[in-house]
Amino acid sequence: MENISKHISYKEATHSNTATRRGIDNTPGKTELAAMKLVAEKVFQPAREHFNKPIKINSFFRSATLNKRIGGSTTSQHCKGEAIDLDAVGFTNKELYEYIKENLVFDQLIWEFGTDNEPDWVHVSYTANRENRGEILQAKKQKGKTIYVKLK
Repeated sequence: MENISKHISYKEATHSNTATRRGIDNTPGKTELAAMKLVAEKVFQPAREHFNKPIKINSFFRSATLNKRIGGSTTSQHCKGEAIDLDAVGFTNKELYEYIKENLVFDQLIWEFGTDNEPDWVHVSYTANRENRGEILQAKKQKGKTIYVKLK
């Protein structure tokens, strides 16, 4: 299978430890694959080239079965190939988040957990199906549940 982009292999974009352990098929269809390539083109590659350092992918495509198994949102853009969870390598997740926020078009940008100074990872989505919202959120735990605080 061809790469998703210059710096994202197909294997990396579809890998899931849970899917491997549970024997869950995590193969994107043509529509999801096209969406993944667009996220890579519009968000991942510009950030990767700006920092000129690796960016780890924690999660990209998730089949509906996998998404359900890990307790993901039923409306998760990961299932459409439109969302990617990123972890900076050699720079901070805050720097990655701020770069995306200030320089790129996106549908959603989420500061995922962590502290007020550094997210644990950065979630970002991009869609071709409608105008991208530019929505900025922060994910926090409140009484054991995940809540999303709208920042913009």
